[in-house]
Amino acid sequence: MNTETPRVFIAATRQNDGKTTVSLGLLAALQLTYPRVGFIKPVGQRFVRIDQHAIDEDTVLMDHVYQLNCPLIEMSPIAVEPDFTRKYLQSSNYETLVRRIQKAFDRVAWEKEFVLCEGSGHAGVGSVFDLSNARVAKLLNAKVVIVTQGGIGKPIDEVALNHALFEKEGVEVIGVIVNKVMADKLDYITEFARKGLKRKGIELLGVIPHQAILSRPTMGLIREELNAELLNDDGQLLNQVDDVLLGAMSVQNAMSQLRSGVLLIASGDRADLVLAAMTTLFEQNDGMAGIVLTGKIRPSPNVLKVIERMPFPVLLASQDIYKVASKVHDLIVKTRPNETDKISLIRDMVSKCVDVNRILKLL
Repeated sequence: MNTETPRVFIAATRQNDGKTTVSLGLLAALQLTYPRVGFIKPVGQRFVRIDQHAIDEDTVLMDHVYQLNCPLIEMSPIAVEPDFTRKYLQSSNYETLVRRIQKAFDRVAWEKEFVLCEGSGHAGVGSVFDLSNARVAKLLNAKVVIVTQGGIGKPIDEVALNHALFEKEGVEVIGVIVNKVMADKLDYITEFARKGLKRKGIELLGVIPHQAILSRPTMGLIREELNAELLNDDGQLLNQVDDVLLGAMSVQNAMSQLRSGVLLIASGDRADLVLAAMTTLFEQNDGMAGIVLTGKIRPSPNVLKVIERMPFPVLLASQDIYKVASKVHDLIVKTRPNETDKISLIRDMVSKCVDVNRILKLL
């Protein structure tokens, strides 16, 4: 396997700490020093189907944004499909998987000056099939940067736990990036996280402030998650949801809460709330994020005509109002290739808040 091309492995203390966000911004920053940067996510757990191949969705994002000029299947060599673990435990094929990862890395690194490797959660993820993040980093001969969430005590405890597993595999952790820190605590967290990590022999490489926009789902993401039918034009599916209103109230009470950025979730037979939303729209300069009608109760033809004129998405979901609300609440918000505003913000944040030169020096 290629051991010459410089590389770094981005890990995290747990899922959804912002590993992909950091990787997305870091790749742009690395290109200032190494114009030809490759990307690989050796083991992916969330994937999409492209040309009959299961490709990790973060890989699709990176390729769309940076046009990496490498086959997607090489940048995403292993996708953990629903029966992957069962098949592995029945007939272990560890050496085959190792060769697949290393061969994919060689292809990704071909004619590249640097390779960014993204893990899939904390250091132990993948242990059940002998390919934990710590083991994969070892296989790729890569040093590690750990991403963790804002705070002091809990993040440092989690970093120490993950660091121990990387250390057990003989992998060097060069530092930590603390993500999602509230703006009013930025200086405080920076000072004490640096002190706490230093006591563990680990460097603080950056502190990234929390940005609410990155955790807000779009109507398009909600449509995908609910597998919902779109009842009108799809032109506003990038509308971001700032707040959710459950239509379990009278029209009078709802009217005062139907404002910009609100997602209304209501039963499909609540024509009164749909019409109230239309009325509110004319009274305000900008409209709601959208509406989800539940229970697969299709509105009457007259109400559908009103919905067709609404300048925000109206979705029809098959689940009941409780299940829809729960799914929206628990939604994991991932940056999508078409969310250019988010991508631009991420690039700027990482460039300003992460010491990329220090990372390159430590490598």
